Formats: sequence, structure tokens, C-alpha cells
Amino acid sequence: MHCTPSQLSMMMMMMMLMKRALQLLLLLVLCCSLCGAKSLGDDGETQEEVSSVREKRCVDDVEERLQQELEKAVSNLKTQLEEQRKRERVAFGASLGSKGGTGPHNAGVTLVYTNVFANAGEAYNPKTGIFTAPLKGVYYFSFSGHHLSSRSMGLQLMKNGVQTVTVYNHAAGNRYETATNGMNLLLEKGDQVYMRLREHTWIMDNINDHSTFVGHLLFPL
Repeated sequence: MHCTPSQLSMMMMMMMLMKRALQLLLLLVLCCSLCGAKSLGDDGETQEEVSSVREKRCVDDVEERLQQELEKAVSNLKTQLEEQRKRERVAFGASLGSKGGTGPHNAGVTLVYTNVFANAGEAYNPKTGIFTAPLKGVYYFSFSGHHLSSRSMGLQLMKNGVQTVTVYNHAAGNRYETATNGMNLLLEKGDQVYMRLREHTWIMDNINDHSTFVGHLLFPL
């Protein structure tokens, strides 16, 4: 059975809770045992009365401490789980926008999608066009490209400098065309994903945001 980081964190915290509860219960047993020692009260109370009062005070004290420890541990667990969930909220979507239009170039270039619609987790850099995985997991990426078919358009979804999937529209007259593709990728923490425009091709966009780059974390590993 494989557990996600969130599940592992929860299991560890539950084990700590159980360990602490066991320690306090053992303390309760020891305390009650000591309180049960036979002695005669100064005011003439019977041995049973003195022992009963001491035992009740001991039990009340341990129960209060146990309650405090459990509340503190539960609060810490909630905080840790919420922090983990925040780290796992990774999603972005951006377009080239009205200023988007580049190519052809003699070599492939990284496309920078500056019109950002969402960037939860801040893993996408709108200055470089590069997405950097904040944690290991399976991610989904998709992209679309718009162009005037008087010239070819070639787009590559890159992972650490290596092409994963691509689209290529050949020159075919003089009409507007759009191509799309997408893929699930297994990424390690720090892996980089970005879009590259092939050499000798071009891409364009306008206020309708045809040319886009989208990605999000499906689940952590």
C-alpha cells in the first residue's frame, strides 16, 4: 500500500497521539497505585477515606493533563495537514495574450505566457514561461497554439529539455488555425516543464487568448 505525504503525516501524528495517551494512562495507573498506599489521616479520617480522596485528585489531575495533551496534538495535526494541502494546491493557466506573436526563428525558443489567469502555488514563472514542480507527483499539462497558416506552427511540450508531446501545423494557404495537445507527466520535485516553439515556425495570439499553456497537480507521490 502506497501512502501520500498527507496520509503519512496523518499516520505519524496519530501514532504520536496514541503513544502520548499510553504514557499518560501509565502515569495514571502509577499515581493511583501510590495514592492507594495505606495511611491514617491527621484529622482521624479512615485509611479508605484518605486513599479515596488522594486517588480522585490524582485521577482528575491526569485526566486534565491528558485532555490538554490531546487537544494540543489534534491542533498540531490540523495545522500540519492544512500546510500539506496548501503545498498540494498547484494549478496554473496562462495565455500569450494580445501581445503574443513570435517567429520564425532559426532555433527553438521557449514561449513565455505572460497573461496569467491562475497560478495557485506559484509554480509557474510568467517571466520565464517555466513551470517548476514543487513536489513529486503526477501532473497534467495541456496547450493550444493559434496561427495564420501562411506559415507553419510547431509546438513542443518540454520536460527538462526533452520533448514529450508536440503538434505541428504545416503551411496550408492563408487561414487561421489552432492546434492542441496534452499529457500526464510524472515529475520529481524540481523538474521543469515549458513550451517551445520549433525553429522556422511561428505562433500568434490576440485578445481572445487562443494560445494557452495549462497545468495542475493530479496527485502527489
